[in-house]
Amino acid sequence: MLYHTTWLISKLDPIKYMMESPALSGRMARWQILLSEYDIAYVSQKSIKGSAIADFLATRTTEGYDPLKFDFPDEDLMCITEMESESSKEKSWNMCFDGASNTLGHGIGAILVSPNGNHYPFTARLNFFCTNNIAEYEACIMGLRATIERNIEILEVYGDSALVVYQIRGEWEVRDPKLIKYSDLVAELIKEFKEITFHYFPREEN
Repeated sequence: MLYHTTWLISKLDPIKYMMESPALSGRMARWQILLSEYDIAYVSQKSIKGSAIADFLATRTTEGYDPLKFDFPDEDLMCITEMESESSKEKSWNMCFDGASNTLGHGIGAILVSPNGNHYPFTARLNFFCTNNIAEYEACIMGLRATIERNIEILEVYGDSALVVYQIRGEWEVRDPKLIKYSDLVAELIKEFKEITFHYFPREEN
């Protein structure tokens, strides 16, 4: 048989009276009978001075502890980005673009690189069927539009699609009817720049 002792700690004197009184009547007597089934020992709680608690907490302090601050003056901000200076916008920026189209889907991406070496990536998923060349044009156009929005005037563009790069440079003729509108759109975007050049590098170097 298991033996269990319950310790009852209380500040109320009536409970002590009920537990230790030899004769009770009425409701108090019934409570005493019900509680007598258990091995309950009444122990009065000792008083604790406020200074004792403060001294105990003082011994448990942590060096360098910084309390939580619940005031958030910028709680309405969604994100913080570093802004480029106006002087850096007048220098040459780099933009790399790439697109892919396969059975898994169609995705495009571009990265802007500032003269200070900061990188600004952009990615998107195309929700329509397209060829790999169309995906490359879409990636280039996305990168050019992002650059124009930042008022960048001098840009060097790099891509691993020889067809797209050489067509934009005017060295190759655009024969695919699906790419003519893309080529015309890129030509319009190029007019927004003071100086822009397109460079091709092999896919294995991308």
